Amino acid sequence: MIKGTAKIDHKTKNLVKRLKAGEIAIVSHRDIDEVAARLLLDKRPRAVINTESSITGIFPTKGVFMLLTAGITVIDDVTDDIFDIVKDGDILIIDGSDIYKDGRKIGCGVLMSKAIFEARMAQADKSLKLVLDRFIDNTLEHAKTEKAIILEQLDIPPLTTNIKGRHVLTVIRGRDYKDDLKAIKSYIDEIHPVIIGVDGGADAVLECGYIPDIIIGDMDSVSDIALKKAKEIIVHAYINGVAPGIERVNRLGLNAHAFPCIGTSEDAALMLAYEKGADLIVAVGSHSNVIDFLEKGRNGMASTLLTRMKIGYKLVDAKGVNKLYNSHIRLSHVVGLIAAALFPIIMVTGLSPAFQQLYKLLLIRFQILLGW
Repeated sequence: MIKGTAKIDHKTKNLVKRLKAGEIAIVSHRDIDEVAARLLLDKRPRAVINTESSITGIFPTKGVFMLLTAGITVIDDVTDDIFDIVKDGDILIIDGSDIYKDGRKIGCGVLMSKAIFEARMAQADKSLKLVLDRFIDNTLEHAKTEKAIILEQLDIPPLTTNIKGRHVLTVIRGRDYKDDLKAIKSYIDEIHPVIIGVDGGADAVLECGYIPDIIIGDMDSVSDIALKKAKEIIVHAYINGVAPGIERVNRLGLNAHAFPCIGTSEDAALMLAYEKGADLIVAVGSHSNVIDFLEKGRNGMASTLLTRMKIGYKLVDAKGVNKLYNSHIRLSHVVGLIAAALFPIIMVTGLSPAFQQLYKLLLIRFQILLGW
């Protein structure tokens, strides 16, 4: 039995801004992806109630497995009317798959387990070929209609940050983005690239001790703190110029430019860097495969395909770079370092008569102590 305070929101990325450790999270999140799972794990809730299926079995995704492995109770497929019954701060009791408020049963669902997860993953593996076929068709169909927009001259907003001839680092809130960002810290410190935070990716930049030069996105997942610290803000707008995110920026008393661009905010960030003459574009946390897009609820990746075709060799995808090497210091490294440091000291002291005499005295005392 679990008892806790409820925090409720249809969107996980909004919920985690208010969620505290030990509370019960209520979301509506179909096929929970790894990024969302990590956001929840960082907040350490006691349970997650989901009005959708955390894994549908349509495609493989490991978000719910991460929650279960951390010991967090997950109840799936709870009826959507729980959003009308429960509000933030209500005390809930979870008994098995049943949910209670004020002693009254208000809902029930599927108590998720690793066995259910494994069965859904097996189902997803079988259906992946069909899903991939549809995804490819959808991507190619939209690419035909969107290619003209990519080929045309984009309405690039003015920037005070100089990008021409420089390296640009774009940070997107994708799988393992925080680990990858930490893995290239030496590159950032040495090269000093222009840093572009894409929505919530800007907060990861701050967590690593850097300040984003530019934040670009819909402004739906980036924090107020990041927006206030950024040097420039670009709001991703629809191709017709409408930019809903600019209202939030204005409410904070900040200035921003709109950038009409097809596709995702990630695509817009890459195009901005390219059109402004970046010498090299390094992408951290990027979405570049079928699963990435399906997890985001997208059935195609036409704009991303076209964007990457256009910027070509200038793009370096740093996704997964943290797995390329183990940065832990080994004992052999420490021994080697100490030996290298002691060698010149030993050489100098060995040539000094005073130190030779001290060495002999210490050796005699050592022999006496051991009874030699």
